[in-house]
Amino acid sequence: MTNRIAFGTDGWRAIIADQFTLENVRVVAQAIASYTVERNQQEQGIIVGYDTRFLGRMFAEEVARVLAANGIRADLVNEATPTPVVAFGVKHFAASGAVMITASHNPPAYNGIKYIPDYAGPAAPDITRRLEALIASVQAEGGVATVELAEASRRELLQDIYLRPHYEAHMRRIIRFDVLRRADLRVVTDPMHGAGIGYVSALLGEAGIETIGIREYADPLFGGDLPEPGEKHLGELCREVVQRKAALGLANDGDGDRFGVVDRFGRYIRPNDVLPLLTRHLVKNRGMSGRIVRTVATTHLLDRIAERYGLELVETPVGFKYIGAEMVKGNVLIGGEESGGASIAGHIPEKDGILINLLVAEMCAWEDKELDAILRDVREEFGETFHTRIDVRNGAIGRGIAELLEEPPDHVGPYRVVGINRIDGIKLLLEDGHWVLLRPSGTEPVLRIYCEATALPALKKLKEAVRDWFDEGIG
Repeated sequence: MTNRIAFGTDGWRAIIADQFTLENVRVVAQAIASYTVERNQQEQGIIVGYDTRFLGRMFAEEVARVLAANGIRADLVNEATPTPVVAFGVKHFAASGAVMITASHNPPAYNGIKYIPDYAGPAAPDITRRLEALIASVQAEGGVATVELAEASRRELLQDIYLRPHYEAHMRRIIRFDVLRRADLRVVTDPMHGAGIGYVSALLGEAGIETIGIREYADPLFGGDLPEPGEKHLGELCREVVQRKAALGLANDGDGDRFGVVDRFGRYIRPNDVLPLLTRHLVKNRGMSGRIVRTVATTHLLDRIAERYGLELVETPVGFKYIGAEMVKGNVLIGGEESGGASIAGHIPEKDGILINLLVAEMCAWEDKELDAILRDVREEFGETFHTRIDVRNGAIGRGIAELLEEPPDHVGPYRVVGINRIDGIKLLLEDGHWVLLRPSGTEPVLRIYCEATALPALKKLKEAVRDWFDEGIG
C-alpha cells in the first residue's frame, strides 16, 4: 500500500526508514521538478539545503540527482545550513526555489522536506496542494528520473553553493552593528546542535559582543533532546546564563528558523512577550512603520501596540506561510507567531530565528537596559497578558467538543463570549480582553487550545473551564 505524502503546516515530515526513505524523497523531488517545469522556471535552478539531521546530506544529494535528471540545475549547499539562510539564497540568487531537508524541531528519528518557492517564503496552500497532486501521480504512475552526481556535474546541472557569507552580509545591513558595538553585553548562544551553529555567536562576536556558545556542534541526536527552543528544552541555556552572569541567552531550533530567549535571571521569555518588545523597538527606536501581522493564536498585546502607534493589525491562520503571504504583499513591519517564528521589514518572508536573536541583542544595546527592564517598560506602557496552551490528544476528545465547535457557548467560565472568530478553528473572544482558541494541529493528532487573559486569576479560570469541557463534556 502506498502511503500518502502530505504537506502539513510547514512541509512533509516522517520517520527515517519508515516513510522518510530514499524512494519517497525521490518521489517528492520528482514532483517538485515537474512543478518547476510547469511554471517554466527550469532554467533558474533550485537550491538544495539540509540541516544536521541523520543522513541529511545523502537525502539532499538524492534530490539533486532527480532535479538534474529533469534538466534543472541543483545548487547543493556545501554544509548544513539553516532554513532561513537557504530561503535567503533563493532571493539572493534568483533561484526558482529551494528544497530543504529538515524536520525542524521534531524528534531525531524524523526528517522532512520543505519546499521554498521563488518568493523565498513558505509554500502557500495552493502550491502544496499542487505538489501533493503531482506526488500522487508519481506514486501511481512511476516515472522518477535520476542521474549520477558525477554525470550531473559534468553536464553543469550540479554545483556547490556557499550561502553563509551572503546571508551574513545581509545581516550586517539589516542589524545595527554600530549600536551593538557600543554595548557591554555578555550573551550565551545555543543552536541546540542544529544548522544554526556559529551564526549568532559569530555575528555578535564580530560586533564586539562577548559570546559563550553551548551545544555548538552538530549532533543528529540533538544531545538526546528535542531541538525545540521552548522552556522545556532550554534548561541548560538557563543555567549557563546565570552561571556566566550573562545578559541574554539566545537559542535556535534544529533548522534555525525559530528563536528562544532567556533573560539574565535564567527565565525563559515566551515569544508572546518577545514579539511586542521587538515591535515597540522597531517603531520607538528605529522609527519604522508598517503593518503588524500575527497569527490567530498569537498575543493580542500586539493589537494594543498597533492601536497606540496607529498601525494596521492583520490576523492570519496559524502557520508562517500565511504571514509570509502578507509580507509578499508588502508594507509589513513585523510578522510573528506564538510558536517562535518571526521576520521583519527588509528581510525575506520566512521566519528567521537567527535574525530575531540578533534583533533582541540590538534592542538591549539600543535601550542600554537589561531585557527584564525593557519587558517591565512595555508592560507598564501597554499592559500585560498571560497565556497558556493545552494539547489534547484526539482520543481524549469527546462528542461534547464537536458540539462546542458547532454551537459555541455564551460563556467560558465566568466570562461572556462577545465575539467569535473562525479564521482557523474557533476563537472565542471574551469580555475584558480574554480569549480562547480551539484548533486541530496541522502536524499532530492533537487539538490545541490556546488561552490568553489580561490577568493571572482570569487565566486560571479559563484553564479550569477548558478542563471541565473534557472532564464533564458540554452541557
